[in-house]
Amino acid sequence: MKFIARYSGICALVALVLFLSMGVQARDLDQDEALRLRESGVIQPLDNVMAQALSRYPGARLLEVELEEEDDIYVYEVELLITGGVVRELEVDASDGRILKDEED
Repeated sequence: MKFIARYSGICALVALVLFLSMGVQARDLDQDEALRLRESGVIQPLDNVMAQALSRYPGARLLEVELEEEDDIYVYEVELLITGGVVRELEVDASDGRILKDEED
């Protein structure tokens, strides 16, 4: 009986982890899709987003940019190398340029 109770508890935990992980998946967009979204006005041009990110961290160097779709929201994920060798990861709403997240990576 202990085995059944322990087994069902483990199954419930696995089901909970799978359920919670479903909501945080992001989909990377390819260049063609990004171009189509920019031309149709759905997302901001990358230049606009980068100007805003670099104004927050003058002198920063761009390491990487990805365009992702997270929960039906398009997000630019920007990695910057700032003074002192610190890497900052910014998530920027691609539709209006709002910075959604800014944290040390």
